Formats: sequence, C-alpha cells, structure tokens
Amino acid sequence: MSYIKTDIDEHVLLITLDRPQARNAFNQAMADEMEAIIDQYEANPNLRCAILSANGPTFSAGQDLIETAKTGRVSSTPRRGGFGIMAQPPTKPLIAAVENQALAGGMELTLCCDIVVASEKAIFGLAEAKRSLVAIGGGCFRLPHRIPHNIAMEMIITAEPRSAAAMHQLGYVNSMVPVGQTLIEARRYAALVVRNGPMAVKASKAIASRSATEQWSDAEGWRLQEELVAPVMQSYDLQEGLRAFSEKRAPIWKGE
Repeated sequence: MSYIKTDIDEHVLLITLDRPQARNAFNQAMADEMEAIIDQYEANPNLRCAILSANGPTFSAGQDLIETAKTGRVSSTPRRGGFGIMAQPPTKPLIAAVENQALAGGMELTLCCDIVVASEKAIFGLAEAKRSLVAIGGGCFRLPHRIPHNIAMEMIITAEPRSAAAMHQLGYVNSMVPVGQTLIEARRYAALVVRNGPMAVKASKAIASRSATEQWSDAEGWRLQEELVAPVMQSYDLQEGLRAFSEKRAPIWKGE
C-alpha cells in the first residue's frame, strides 16, 4: 500500500501525503516511502523543485503514536532520519503547501522546507510535550533559527499551536492564501525557482543552509562557499546564462 502520491509537471515534483484516515501521521512504511521519493528527486536532473502537500483535513499530525505505542520506535530511516527526510532534507528546493493542521512532526516536516505556503485556516505547533515526547525531528533546534528565540521557546515548552496569520507575521510562513489556494501559490513559487539556473539554485541553498546550521563566521563563509560555487563557475549553465542575457532571451539550462 502506498501512503504518498507523486506527480511530475515538467521540472516540478509534487509530493502528496495520502494517509488521511490517520491524519497523515507517519508509520514506518510511510517513512521508507518518503526516503525513496526524496532519493529519486535528488537523482533526477530534470526535477528542479518539489512541493510537499497533503490530502485530507490534516497536513500531518506527525508520528503515528498508535504504532509507537506498539513498537516503542518512531518512524525513521537510517540515512535520512525521521519520516525519511528530517535528518537529511533534499539539497534541491522544497516548498510546503499547508492547507490545515501541521502539528508535532507535521510542523517539523515544514521545517525541512525552504518556503512555506499556508491557508488562512492552517495552524502550526510542536505538540510533543503534551504526550511527554520531545520534538526530536529538528523542531527544538531548527525552529529557534526560523523565528524569534523566545517565541520558539514558547511553542516548544507550552506545546500550544499558532495560527497561519501569526506564523506569517513572524516570517515563518512566506505566503498566506485563502483555503484551497495553497497548491496554486506553491506552484507559482516553484515556477520562479525553475526559471533559474539549477546548479546556482542548489549551490545557493547549500550556502544558506550550511552557514546557518554550522554557524559560519564571515571568514568561514568566504572560504567555504568557494567549494560550493566552483562547479557553477565552471558550468555550461553559467555561459548560457550570460549568452541569454546578452541575446535578450530565456536561457536553456542543462543543469549538472
């Protein structure tokens, strides 16, 4: 049985969580499936951006606690970690399209994303502490880098959720749209991403992500970005981008 649907529209991969009867909570099979999908996304040079969406009234409730109660384990994979993505999100762009509740591990899924689109009725929360659990899918250390530290602490230790409007005001949600419009808005963002040089986008994401998580100093930033930028500077795409600019036309990217 498949719990995640995929669809490809030119250079964009749509990943849809499809276990609505369980509020899109992750069991082990779903985590294994997610890891395989992310691996395929990374390996396919034609895919330049992905959107993470969900079917049903809940984006994701996080871990399947019924399965955890039976097995004593959380849904994780050896390489990519929790839910098959949390420890090692894709190196290519990932956009979240959240129509409704993104709670506990569901919110941690959005922390794996580069852009978050939410409907006006969406809510976000790290609810783990209510069950004497800890947000070990990145919530406790990623959220304080995305919103003010004291607000992140409030969400983590009170386990109280916040509305899409509140998260938009904090800058966590990039775009808040009417109910039913998140995929349209996510696709708009994806179109903006894929028009750009794919190697440059990937290198830019790597620099931004690593500099934040590894807390680069300026001196480290100047040095460490060089190895990430070098392949771009030697690429066909760079020459094509410059030619297209001078010829006043859209570039045709080859990618890696």
